[in-house]
Amino acid sequence: MQSLSNLWRRSPGLTVGIVMVGVWVVTAALAPWVAPHEPTAMGVGPTTAAPSLAHWFGTDEYGRDILSRVIHGGRYVLAIAPASTLLGLAIGTLLGLISAYNGRWLDEVIMRLLDAVMAFPIVVLALLALTALGSSTFNVILVIGLVFAPLIARTARAAALTEVRKEYVEAARLRGEGYFRVLMVEIAPNIRGPLMVEGTIRLGYAVFTSATLGFLGLGVQPPAPDWGLMVASSRSLLTTAPWAVLAPAMAIGFVVIGFSLISDGLRDMETQ
Repeated sequence: MQSLSNLWRRSPGLTVGIVMVGVWVVTAALAPWVAPHEPTAMGVGPTTAAPSLAHWFGTDEYGRDILSRVIHGGRYVLAIAPASTLLGLAIGTLLGLISAYNGRWLDEVIMRLLDAVMAFPIVVLALLALTALGSSTFNVILVIGLVFAPLIARTARAAALTEVRKEYVEAARLRGEGYFRVLMVEIAPNIRGPLMVEGTIRLGYAVFTSATLGFLGLGVQPPAPDWGLMVASSRSLLTTAPWAVLAPAMAIGFVVIGFSLISDGLRDMETQ
């Protein structure tokens, strides 16, 4: 409690973001025990019933409890977003380090190729890739990680460019340390600050991208309670049963805002 109060004094936004995301992480982890119904169970209540004490978020067109589906849907989002972000960080950091360390023609080739990839919107790239690969949770994680890698690579390269000229890197070379050891053991730990900020930014985008793919039918497939898929399947009810759309949409916004606050807080603490 004391550490949380200290963090609040240093960065209120970061604290709020951690609490917002933490609530969903705990809720998703405990979903089988805190959700009042099975997420795919039909007919647990009247169809399109308004929010009530029996069904806090109402029910959808199949009589499924929306609260239970939103709670379980957090498990998909909070599994896909960190996994895809970690994959993007791993690939992007390695590309950025190689580009900054080698310089010259290799740096130019890597950066121009990444610029070409970044010329396309992230969602368009993800749609093209998933259309070719097929829809599955693994493919969603793979595709989001790959389309995030160029953005992360530029951040890693910019941070590493100032490090590769420092004396400790030259000393590591003179000691005979291997190529990848210099990159990953000597340089990478010294750029972890910018990478942490970039990673939390990408987490928010990963949540939104995953939900967008689900909405378009290329993410997690029915009857799974994915938030984007829930919005898509109930969008025809927006005028008659708006709670079926608003509940998952607000959950997406809540988590994205939480990650945004965390990234802003980390960036502010880096500059202090």
